[in-house]
Amino acid sequence: MEELDRSRAFARDVKRIVVKVGTAVVTGKGGRLALGRLGALCEQLAELNSDGFEVILVSSGAVGLGRQRLRYRQLVNSSFADLQKPQTELDGKACAGVGQSSLMAYYETMFDQLDVTAAQLLVNDSSFRDKDFRKQLNETVKSMLDLRVIPIFNENDAISTRRAPYQDSSGIFWDNDSLAALLALELKADLLILLSDVEGLYTGPPSDPNSKLIHTFVKEKHQDEITFGDKSRLGRGGMTAKVKAAVNAAYAGIPVIITSGYSAENIDKVLRGLRVGTLFHQDARLWAPITDSNARDMAVAARESSRKLQALSSEDRKKILLDIADALEANETRIKAENELDVAAAQEAGLEESMVARLVMTPGKISSLAASVRKLAEMEDPIGRVLKKTEVADGLVLEKTSSPLGVLLIVFESRPDALVQIASLAIRSGNGILLKGGKEARRSNAILHKVITEAIPETVGGKLIGLVTSREEIPDLLKLDDVIDLVIPRGSNKLVTQIKNTTKIPVLGHADGICHVYVDKACDTDMAKRIVSDAKLDYPAACNAMETLLVHKDLEQNAVLNELIFALQSNGVTLYGGPRASAILNIPEARSFNHEYCAKACTVEVVEDVYGAIDHIHRHGSAHTDCIVTEDHEVAELFLRQVDSAAVFHNASTRFSDGFRFGLGAEVGVSTGRIHARGPVGVEGLLTTRWIMRGKGQVVDGDNGIVYTHQDIPIQA
Repeated sequence: MEELDRSRAFARDVKRIVVKVGTAVVTGKGGRLALGRLGALCEQLAELNSDGFEVILVSSGAVGLGRQRLRYRQLVNSSFADLQKPQTELDGKACAGVGQSSLMAYYETMFDQLDVTAAQLLVNDSSFRDKDFRKQLNETVKSMLDLRVIPIFNENDAISTRRAPYQDSSGIFWDNDSLAALLALELKADLLILLSDVEGLYTGPPSDPNSKLIHTFVKEKHQDEITFGDKSRLGRGGMTAKVKAAVNAAYAGIPVIITSGYSAENIDKVLRGLRVGTLFHQDARLWAPITDSNARDMAVAARESSRKLQALSSEDRKKILLDIADALEANETRIKAENELDVAAAQEAGLEESMVARLVMTPGKISSLAASVRKLAEMEDPIGRVLKKTEVADGLVLEKTSSPLGVLLIVFESRPDALVQIASLAIRSGNGILLKGGKEARRSNAILHKVITEAIPETVGGKLIGLVTSREEIPDLLKLDDVIDLVIPRGSNKLVTQIKNTTKIPVLGHADGICHVYVDKACDTDMAKRIVSDAKLDYPAACNAMETLLVHKDLEQNAVLNELIFALQSNGVTLYGGPRASAILNIPEARSFNHEYCAKACTVEVVEDVYGAIDHIHRHGSAHTDCIVTEDHEVAELFLRQVDSAAVFHNASTRFSDGFRFGLGAEVGVSTGRIHARGPVGVEGLLTTRWIMRGKGQVVDGDNGIVYTHQDIPIQA
């Protein structure tokens, strides 16, 4: 829901933005200016200004900067005897006066380097009581914004009439957070961003490991749950002040984000609706379901639900799958409507044809998915099967049994039908699961998830299947090696590599699907044309589609090569050649043999013989699925033995490399690794083993008094 929340918050066009930067962001240790952070902030604001946004800055830091300068001056002018005396606290108003000019000098210098003009506006609390002042303020700011000037506001602390300007929290505003909120309302801003030294609002002090980041603040839910720590170490306010200011502005109609000013990209991320910091919005309480559960909460809930699922009888688990199949068919109209919106949005965004093809739920897809779920339901119960039974000693029996892995995190591509397959496999295998689908299928995934989880009985709970809606949550999930047992990424090589490099959790999956068909000199020509055409054209966007056609050199002489090429080109396939094939066929040379087209395109190369084909596959393949077409059985067996891929076929299309077609019911993905499971991963690939021992009071006692027999016991069907 979090991405939906953000998109709703910024549904209207944002043009006028108030950005408040806190003292802890502007200054570093000792009150010195944090030039790097301030420079990055100015660059962000200058870019927004250039892009047509109206930017208003509220900046703290003057008092801290002035205090640092005055302390230095005091030190320079002090004698040794003066330094031995107790040092008195510097006057805050004097610090503000000295620091304000210095702060503005820094801002002007940095903005000048970026061809941006800035203006200083110092205001007092009492000024806002004057209607004429407020009118003039609006007119002045409007004039500046029209001229692309960035107004920089601060309270005029040097001449403030507040009795205790650094403690008093009364009046129209009492610090720069409340000033920023007041200005956002007065100047009719579209968005207020409060930059802090922490990521956002937490349930407790950020230093407390038990504190959790709140992504969307719901006043009714959170106001009594939060424990605040100390106020800002440098400035006058703290998170308490920020929350009070944010609530006031948000409930008056101005969306507010509290986020870290230490990240150079956060303002841009906020404007793109990404999950950054804490969002305050007047409609937050209406967004359902209201969830603040973090990654750990979601994973723990999935584990708890999976244990409830495992406790059910085999018939009860079977009934859940049958109910899901019925629910899919009953909600076909709703599912297709949401899918059509995703497809339309993808086409409007100009996504590649192959990406759109993965999105489309074609006519009959729902019925096909329901049928696959029912087939899974009718399979033998995979949980608790006895795989091996051994008599360890007289009266001491050991069983090796099948058991669910636990909690799985699946990151999959923009194919909404994959969500149904993965969820049903998880239920059949007794696993909890967290799903992150492609953003292009957001609506389709949301309705499918809703339909499936509503069909799960309350005794198990819909949290068995968690839907991760934001990519920003993935890094947090990948840290949870104590509650997530396996990650299965289905996507680009970049995605898989990134996940492998950032987690301690075991990763099972494949990156590229560079599948080969090798047509040997001893092939049946008609069979070869059928297989090659099917492997490329049945579903070009699939990971098991042929991406490289390898042809024995002798087939150039007897025109079989030309027949194969014609079969592909006449069906709209664009061909690229290796060095030999491009010269022979007069087609463009492929940039790389390691390219996965996922479209009506493929690479062709001519090889010396079966050994050349095997060598090519090992150098350029992805160990997914590779096929040989030949009537020479010795050559076929050589190919089947030596090609080191997850699936190797003889005289059969690579498109058969699929969990459903293998009879697995469905697949959670294809593994090209060599650990745990390989090839299409069905129910069995989602299981591990448990050892169960039954005895009659035996003890080890240094192995005295026990006679080990270690005899296999036949497993009864």
